[in-house]
This record gives sequence, structure tokens and C-alpha cells, in this order.
Amino acid sequence: MNIPKLPHCIPKARGKVSKQIGIAILKLLGWHIAGQLPQQPKFVVAVAPHTSNWDFVVGVSAMLAMNLRIKFMGKKAIFIWPFKIVLAHWGGIPIDRHSKHGVVEQMVGEFEQSKQLILAIAPEGTRKKTKQWKSGFLQIAHQANVPVVPVSLDFQKKQMFFHKEVYISSDINLELEKFKSLFVDVCAKKPQLV
Repeated sequence: MNIPKLPHCIPKARGKVSKQIGIAILKLLGWHIAGQLPQQPKFVVAVAPHTSNWDFVVGVSAMLAMNLRIKFMGKKAIFIWPFKIVLAHWGGIPIDRHSKHGVVEQMVGEFEQSKQLILAIAPEGTRKKTKQWKSGFLQIAHQANVPVVPVSLDFQKKQMFFHKEVYISSDINLELEKFKSLFVDVCAKKPQLV
């Protein structure tokens, strides 16, 4: 299996066994990884379309196969024992949606405090059908001055594709429309939910 080479500046995991597990799952499912990651120590990964729990399975398998250390946000409520240990080990960041500091501000703070950080986000914000994507991932990237790397999950091609990184302007609505257009021809697991 062809696994993209990671630039030196990107945060990496070190598990040889977990790498082999990730590769084995991708092979079993018939998936492959294409594209390249940027020469950046910090960026947001926007993964779409998101319509199924299988997106998470494919994403985690690719992360393991690449020995890539990725963080993702989760509701603080799911970070309970024993799941808390596994979620934290896999890069989960508990988010308090009721905090006086908003989610965007919390994540911008994470970027400011980190030398290396790759944050994975599903722009739709849900697996259900939605007319409007959330713009928080673009606001986080703009305010933290880090690029966004669009990543498409195409269930027809069985391909995870890393697109070229993009720096975000202050016109968040325009940037959101540009991002949505990248995923128009990508086949979701459940196309009826796109």
C-alpha cells in the first residue's frame, strides 16, 4: 500500500503495531490514500463529506497507517471513563460548548499553545443531512493563522485524498462556498444525506 510520506515538521505517532493495524484495515476495506500533507507543523484538516460512522473508521485507520498524530474535538460529555482514556490517546480534545469562551476561541488557544497541531474537523458538524456547513473550522484557521487542508472521503473510489493547503481570508462566507465546491463530486457513504 502506498502511504504518503510525512514531512519532518508534522506531528507523528510512533506505533509500529498501530501502523500495521491501520494498513491492514485500509487493505481489508479496499481504501487507499492519495495527495500530500503540507510542510506545516500546524493546520486544520477539513474532512468531508461526513454521513456515516464509517468515516471515523476510515479516518482513524488512515491516521494509524500514516503514523500521523491528529487531534479532534469531541463533546466534553463523551470523555467519561473508560472512553476518556482511548479518546485522549487517539487525540480527542474535550470541548465545553457551554464555556464562556467559545469553541473557536478554545481551539485558537490550543494552536497558540502548541508547537505542532493537526486538528481534524468535519465541516458539516453532523452525520445528518444539513443544508449549511459550520464555518467554525475556517474561523479557527483564520484566527490562528494556520492553513486548512481539505480531505475528501470518496466511498465510490474508496479514496482519502489530501488536497493542497489553503490560507483563509477574513471573508468566511466566500471561503466556505469555495470549500463546499471542492467536495461536489465526492461520493459519501450515504449520498442521500449530502
